[in-house]
Amino acid sequence: MSEETAISPSSLPVIATSGIPTPEQALEAMKVVKDPEIPVNIVDLGLVYKVDVSEDGVIDVEMTLTSVGCPVQDMIRADVELALMRLEGTKAVNVDFVWTPPWIPGKMSEDGKRQMRMFGFNI
Repeated sequence: MSEETAISPSSLPVIATSGIPTPEQALEAMKVVKDPEIPVNIVDLGLVYKVDVSEDGVIDVEMTLTSVGCPVQDMIRADVELALMRLEGTKAVNVDFVWTPPWIPGKMSEDGKRQMRMFGFNI
């Protein structure tokens, strides 16, 4: 785990699930992960493209970043892994960064757009 990790392990309680987590529970758990350059979580930013949970508790995440050369890629990966490992029943997490399709502001949720406007961004 990187020392740059923005999430403190002690600040995240274990999230109880019945059996293995669902993709919806995984998405909810990832809402604690924020892009440090943008004050919105990665789910509402629209950076998470796909979440698969296998029957043996392995969570595969396909996501992107706001730019290909994002300097905080390793930190975001570590934060996603930490957030998902807090889900009861999770055995492993694989984060795969993809660049196609590229991220655009239109991928943000309505909640994400509202948060951006609150911080003065013109979205």
